[in-house]
Amino acid sequence: MKKLIIILLFISFSCKAQTKTLEPKLENISWISGTWHGEAFGGTTEEIWSEPSAGSMMATFKLINDGEVTFYEIEIIREVENSLILQLKHFGSDLKGWETKDETVDFPLKEITPNKVEFEGMTFEKVNDKEMNIYVDIHNEDGSIENVKFNYTKQ
Repeated sequence: MKKLIIILLFISFSCKAQTKTLEPKLENISWISGTWHGEAFGGTTEEIWSEPSAGSMMATFKLINDGEVTFYEIEIIREVENSLILQLKHFGSDLKGWETKDETVDFPLKEITPNKVEFEGMTFEKVNDKEMNIYVDIHNEDGSIENVKFNYTKQ
């Protein structure tokens, strides 16, 4: 019986170790940094993330359809009040902003594990050192929410 309890405790600790929650620090998500390419919305995508510095990471994103830029994004993840927040702004191909001057689209942090960072409405998942998935909640005009998967390969 004692051996069974020890085995069950070991299995329990092993499962918890696999889903260990990490502190909300940029160094715990530095695996996002790099140049990533993929496909979404019927086109090709490029997303370039900086290494963490000065309490933030920044990224640029562009979607290309039929050889033309459809839109751009500027994104940041920054440390705020002992947590992280992802903020972004969209721009048309002519660099005219979609959001108003002082408006950002904000995604507060929910949880960080060794291979995943989950914000409210956007999740980054490390598949391996050269592949990641990003899941984004897209709000449709009819009020429904569609979860769109971006599969990226690191260049």
